[in-house]
Amino acid sequence: MDLMRSLPIGLYLEQPRTWLHRLDPRTKLVWLMTFLIAPILANNPWRMGLVGLLILITLTARIPLRVWKQQMGLLLFFCVVLFIMTLIAPDGLVLDHQPRLPAEEVAIAQPYEYVMWQFKFIKVTRLKLDLGIRLSSQIFTLLYSTNLYLLTTASEEITAGLEYVFAPLKKFNLPITETLLTLTLSLRFIPLVLEEIQNLIRSVRTRAINWKKLGLKQGFQLWLMVSEKLLENLLMRAEQISTAMDIRGFTSPGRHQVQWHQLRFRRWDWLLLASLIPFWYCRILWGMRLL
Repeated sequence: MDLMRSLPIGLYLEQPRTWLHRLDPRTKLVWLMTFLIAPILANNPWRMGLVGLLILITLTARIPLRVWKQQMGLLLFFCVVLFIMTLIAPDGLVLDHQPRLPAEEVAIAQPYEYVMWQFKFIKVTRLKLDLGIRLSSQIFTLLYSTNLYLLTTASEEITAGLEYVFAPLKKFNLPITETLLTLTLSLRFIPLVLEEIQNLIRSVRTRAINWKKLGLKQGFQLWLMVSEKLLENLLMRAEQISTAMDIRGFTSPGRHQVQWHQLRFRRWDWLLLASLIPFWYCRILWGMRLL
């Protein structure tokens, strides 16, 4: 089992470099915030459009099939299960009272049925269909847009973009550089954690342990020992990182200038930033949810 390949969620994809990799991290950060904010108070067609846009971006970027299939496939499966569970659940998931009949003029123009489909005790209503689409599409948009950003943006680029955005806060003596340094080290530490877990699982499997003979108590003790070893290895890795920074003369972000990444806007960056204007125009004009 290779966790670095089978579970690449939140990891940076170094090769191949796609057009998403070449974008400035500030451009990707602005579009990430757009995907996070756009579903708020949006109607269902707009939410489904955001899902389709994320899938289209993934396909045009030509991200390897082994990468996005595991991430998008698992997330799509979870969202479909959530959608089905919402359909068969009672209407009590939404506590706010809403009238079941539309306005009189709408009812005359078009026949209205609150119960859309029913089979024995399973009843699909318009309220549950609307709620299911809202929940599943929003969860997919929030999780996958964030994961796509981490997949195509190195930790140094993320830190450089965030430092540029939060640079005005330095006037208030806030520890922006120190906080971003901690974020960078945390992102760099994720592959090390997966690597240690993978090595411990392989070491346990190579010993051909008969779990049936161990029983519940001895099995729990064995996994407790493995957990202690994992914690010990991670603390040792953290100490090695701090020692390496100390040897290189790193004192503090305030005294030791940290060069994260050279930021530069290109033609595609300006084009994508300019496309935000028609995007939000359509969002306000056609994507607003009528309460």
